[in-house]
This record gives sequence, structure tokens and C-alpha cells, in this order.
Amino acid sequence: MKLFDLNGRVAVITGGNAGIGLGIAKGLATAGAAIVIAGRRAEKNVEAARAIEAYNVNAAALELDVSKEESCRAMVESTVRRFGRLDILVNNAGTTIRKQPEAYTLAEWNRVIDTNLNGAFLCAQAAYPLMKNGGGGKIVNIGSMLSIFGASFAAAYAASKGGIVQMSKALACAWAKDNIQVNAILPGWIDTPLTQSARSRAHTCRPLG
Repeated sequence: MKLFDLNGRVAVITGGNAGIGLGIAKGLATAGAAIVIAGRRAEKNVEAARAIEAYNVNAAALELDVSKEESCRAMVESTVRRFGRLDILVNNAGTTIRKQPEAYTLAEWNRVIDTNLNGAFLCAQAAYPLMKNGGGGKIVNIGSMLSIFGASFAAAYAASKGGIVQMSKALACAWAKDNIQVNAILPGWIDTPLTQSARSRAHTCRPLG
């Protein structure tokens, strides 16, 4: 028995070729949604899309660099050309650079912010007019427990994920009138390639305040 029915809906998952993103893609496919796997690694995207097709739904693989506005807009346009609509956007693409705050270069800081925070904004902004014209939509931004907790080795990541929460609130307020719901999810420790090296440092993660 399905918890909910997404037949006829189209969902884009950025960073959907592995980890949390792929898990979300499989969950949405189970509910009947057509799935777009969007990420930087073309071969991984195709592999993930093939796995999604096993759920008897349509799936597509699109290359995407969320740090580039033109790439985000092109991804949304390609989705609409392929499926005719866009109902769900999951902003999951992310990266991190683990080091002590004083050791970051500005380029490293910007790389994390551009991917995790700016990228989510750019994809949401690109999706907005299509969702509005289609009568509404859902945007889910993937934050982190580090949206609210501190870790000595993750200043840039924590800043980007804290920003995700406040950005989600702002977008939700702005776009409620267009029947677009925006929410953030803050996962804890999950066994993915992005977290494997961090688990050895987990004891250094302490609440702020």
C-alpha cells in the first residue's frame, strides 16, 4: 500500500545519483513519480536513472552544476522538454571541506557555500515560474543537523546548512500565495560517501550556545 500517490508527477533530485539523494529518488519513484537525476557525474546519473526505472517509472539523467545559474536553468528547461512539467524539486546536491576554520581559503569557503546554499537557491528560483504556472509545487531543501549544531571541522558546511533553513522559511513565505510549499529536512548521521570520513571526528561535534 502506497503512503501517497505521485502518479503523473515529476520530481527532480539534485545530487540524486548516490547517498541520501538516491534514497529520496527511490522513495518518490515508489510513489509513482517520474524522476530526474541531476548531478555533475554523467555516468553516475545514468546508472542511478537505470536503477530508478526498475520501479516502473520514467527516469532521466541530466548533468548539472548547481553553482552555475545557467546550468540550473538549463536543467529545469530540459526537465520540462522531457516530461512537460515539474512538480517536485529536492535540493540535495552538496559538498564539504573538512578542516579547522582558520585553515580555510576564501576559495574553499566559497566552493561550499556556492554548492550547498547558492545552488539550492538557484535551482529553486529556476523552478519557480514553472511551478507557479502549473498551479503549484513542492520544494524540499536538504539541510543537516549541522544547521543547528556546531562542529570544529565544518564551519563552511554548517554555515551553508544553517542558511538552508532560513532560506527555506523565506521562500515558503514568498511563494505560499502560488501554492508552492517549501520545507527543509535536517538529516542526522547517515552512512553515505560524504559522511564516511567525518564519522571518525563525530566526538568533536557539540551544540552551540
